[in-house]
Amino acid sequence: MGIRGLQGFVARVCPDACRTVDLREMAEKHRINHPDFPPVIVVDAMGCVRYWYTPESWVCGGQWREYLANLEDFIKAFMAAGIQLVFYFDGVVEEKKRDEWIERRLKNNKDIARIFQFIKTHRKQPGREMFIVPSALPTFTRFALKLLGQKPVCTLQEADFEVAAYGLQHNCIGILGQDSDYLIYNTCPYFSIEKLCLDRLVTVMYSREDLCRALGLSLTHLPLFACLLGNDVVPESLLEGFWHKCLVTSPHKNNSYNRRTNVLLAVANYISKVPCSYSSLKHLEEMLPLGSDKTLLHRGVESYLLPGQQSPWIPRNITNCQMFPLEQQTAALCQDKEIFQLAKEQHIRSENYTIFNILSNGEIECSNSLEDECDTEIPGQALIYRPARQHIYSVLLESGKGGACPLVKEWFVYFGNPLQQPELIQPVQPSIPGGTPNLRTLWFAKGPDVEKQRYNTFLACFHLQDRMEELQALEAPVAAFCCLLTYLMMQVSTLSLEDLNAFVALILCLKGKSAAQLAGLQLAQVDSRAVHLGAVFVRGLTTLLMANSACGFPFRMDDLMPWEVFDGKLFQEKYQQSHRGCSLEELLEGNESLYTPFQNLKSFVCKACMAKKRTIQSRPRGNGFITGTQQREFNPRFQQTHRSSFVPPYHNQMRGFLWRSPQPQGKK
Repeated sequence: MGIRGLQGFVARVCPDACRTVDLREMAEKHRINHPDFPPVIVVDAMGCVRYWYTPESWVCGGQWREYLANLEDFIKAFMAAGIQLVFYFDGVVEEKKRDEWIERRLKNNKDIARIFQFIKTHRKQPGREMFIVPSALPTFTRFALKLLGQKPVCTLQEADFEVAAYGLQHNCIGILGQDSDYLIYNTCPYFSIEKLCLDRLVTVMYSREDLCRALGLSLTHLPLFACLLGNDVVPESLLEGFWHKCLVTSPHKNNSYNRRTNVLLAVANYISKVPCSYSSLKHLEEMLPLGSDKTLLHRGVESYLLPGQQSPWIPRNITNCQMFPLEQQTAALCQDKEIFQLAKEQHIRSENYTIFNILSNGEIECSNSLEDECDTEIPGQALIYRPARQHIYSVLLESGKGGACPLVKEWFVYFGNPLQQPELIQPVQPSIPGGTPNLRTLWFAKGPDVEKQRYNTFLACFHLQDRMEELQALEAPVAAFCCLLTYLMMQVSTLSLEDLNAFVALILCLKGKSAAQLAGLQLAQVDSRAVHLGAVFVRGLTTLLMANSACGFPFRMDDLMPWEVFDGKLFQEKYQQSHRGCSLEELLEGNESLYTPFQNLKSFVCKACMAKKRTIQSRPRGNGFITGTQQREFNPRFQQTHRSSFVPPYHNQMRGFLWRSPQPQGKK
């Protein structure tokens, strides 16, 4: 979160604290001074993803191959200068930050509603000033970096603390990010990702020392300064009275500054006159309206102390609670130490997805997706994939093994969920003859029978355990795509034959297209429903990641990535073509070799759905773009009597380039 307004304050009021630096020169100085240690920059990846995502299109679900190419260019620029990068990602949302997380999610809901209203009105993507990152971008960025040879770290506590600690302990040349908390931690220099010029490796370095000089403070004052301005521990709402008192007595009040700037100057002036001692901190705690929790300031200051650091505000004999990450503060749900340890190691190395969070404290969250709250035909992705998650929870928590199975706490954002408390979700056993294999078998056992069990358990999470033979005949990314698409068509009864055609054409036409080709694709207009479906599909890929992690990796994680199976603009094109009633030739870009694979994949989905009593109807929408803001009821005009469903002859063997070489499924 950082401290509201501090970054802008430094730029406006303390320009001497903003130094333009050449990272190549800094790296060279480091090599001279430390010849045995290569220059390293630790990257707060969560603060960087919005700056890394530079493809022009962002509403359609993500331009994943373009994004992957951008990340590769980013890494190469630093490698060329001999600078190593270490990437950190938030692995948890700590309880102290939950209220702030909820507040941001509810604000994002309003931003997303405005985006959809713009798309419906103008039939195009809004400008960059309304930009939000594509759904699940941070999740897939971790795996993209691994694919590009990096070693991203997924944290066990809030990332900013671990980033600052790593930078200090490993003598890094700096931290790259966009979070004013890095001005408060006493660690290595803080570089701005927002100001980074990649081709020259020049950016702005924010100097704590110069900030202190401008404010009349010392470095030891900064943690208290941050707390008295409001941060993740001390809410701003408790500080209004204190700010008023500071403003009244401040000699620095300037009418040309906004109120927040004057508050920052006034608080700094007040602190500069307070002796640095524990008794001063206790006096402040008594003075502030902290309610029943009189230790807020203490905990706030302590949260900025890195391992081995002391503060005059806090006695030496008080333990720093930041040293004890998530699994040590709560009783883990998983009692098998070997499984728990493996889950933890995979979590840190960014090899699994959400598994450690479930096994450690039974709580997970999912941020906003680009979903249209006015479209009542498509449920929120959180609800669409909940049945699959319930099966995954059962696999992980072994709900069928007797005894009470714990409920899982979900903080998932969807329309109608006020996020006032977590939803308590019951694990549900997947339907597998003979029962679900235990976790030790799925994770540790070896041999072809176990490989089959892993694959079958994975499919059972999506109600497709009867389709194993057909899916194993496909290339792994296509099999995963079909698994997700079939599940989606089963769960959402309003999805049509035209939607199915668009998705199948997407996976076939995407193969072989380069990032540059996809970047060059131009859309005449943007359809809001296709935007919504794109976000739902990409969130589905994260559900595949979760199931794959839980079931012992029947697929390689690389085969479940969006750059293998999805492109936002290409899906928009296929969706609009399909609903316009274009020919198969146009839909498949004149490539006759795709006709048979198209019919086969479509037949597979239709047959699997029919087995579950779901017939996919034709409902072409033409160019009838949704422009209203009111919630819609299903419109019967989409029903077409001349072609109500599609049940073509089914081909058992998936021929063409989709055929997979006979080989066992590779583990991760």
